[in-house]
Amino acid sequence: MTSMSNDSLEQLRFRLAKFAKVRDWDQFHSPKNLSMALIAEAAELVEHFQWLSEAQSNQLSPDKLKAVSYELADVLIYLIRIADKLDIDLIAAANTKIQINETRYPAELVKGDARRASQK
Repeated sequence: MTSMSNDSLEQLRFRLAKFAKVRDWDQFHSPKNLSMALIAEAAELVEHFQWLSEAQSNQLSPDKLKAVSYELADVLIYLIRIADKLDIDLIAAANTKIQINETRYPAELVKGDARRASQK
């Protein structure tokens, strides 16, 4: 997996904002509308895996992998736009959430088990 720096995320945020502004689409890009678009794109992503086995989902054909990459891009685009509209730093939010999850799911309690630590 390719790493993404904060700078490249910021550059993408700027490019997406400019893309929307030039087309006068900001008027449609409320957090509500963008959230709805995000979930629609996530559903399109899920459709590519819906009837595949676990093994098949790990071995996509080049054409299927390309289609999945476009759906992932759509999800990322809408996620970045929502964060931009709400002035949320996605990198900071993700790092904070990882810290929370490290506490909620201590490795010694959940390693190799998909249940929450509180479910054991």
